[in-house]
Amino acid sequence: MPKRTLLTGALDDYATANWLRDSDLKKRLREETTRLPWGMMQIAADQGQFMALLTRAIGAKRALEIGVFTGYSALCVAEALPSDGKLIACDVSDEWTAIGRRYWQEAGLVHKIDLRIAPALDTLDALLREGQAGTFDMAFVDADKSNYDGYYERCLKLLRTGGLMMFDNVLWNGQVAEGESSSEDTRALQALNAKLHADQRIDLALVPLGDGITLAVKR
Repeated sequence: MPKRTLLTGALDDYATANWLRDSDLKKRLREETTRLPWGMMQIAADQGQFMALLTRAIGAKRALEIGVFTGYSALCVAEALPSDGKLIACDVSDEWTAIGRRYWQEAGLVHKIDLRIAPALDTLDALLREGQAGTFDMAFVDADKSNYDGYYERCLKLLRTGGLMMFDNVLWNGQVAEGESSSEDTRALQALNAKLHADQRIDLALVPLGDGITLAVKR
């Protein structure tokens, strides 16, 4: 048996037909985003569904998102949070997040999403200064790769014991396996992957979904 089955062609179509649960609103957000110059940064529909399932599975009420883009992942997570749940979503772009706001409003989820337009490290440091360490259930990191380690250390402090952290793009289109790289982003991801593998503060697993997602649970 192969270690990992590649979903291509007819098998990929079969998986989509039999596992993906979609909505017209989500489709419209994805389609609008694909028309943007940086549309490839959007997570895939099956990844959003996977994140929503994990949100419900751990009973998350308080979540963090580092890197919002046009708001698709925030929409998926906010849908899965309870009515009194809260997602603090960090980004630096008013332009891109404005797209997400329209869809959050249409979905009736604006009250669950606290969008912070500022460098995410500043927002996370402010939360720590406010005494919110250990109060979050989940964090999703999908922003500038050079700061992944900084996001990791801060989110780890903010998560409760048993809290879940997710890192997107950890396979980086295969570039992380190519040895020494001239790319700062690739080197940052290689360093983070090695650090997480050795870090006894967490349990972890790799999900080869999309561009690779690392799941890390705080011990």
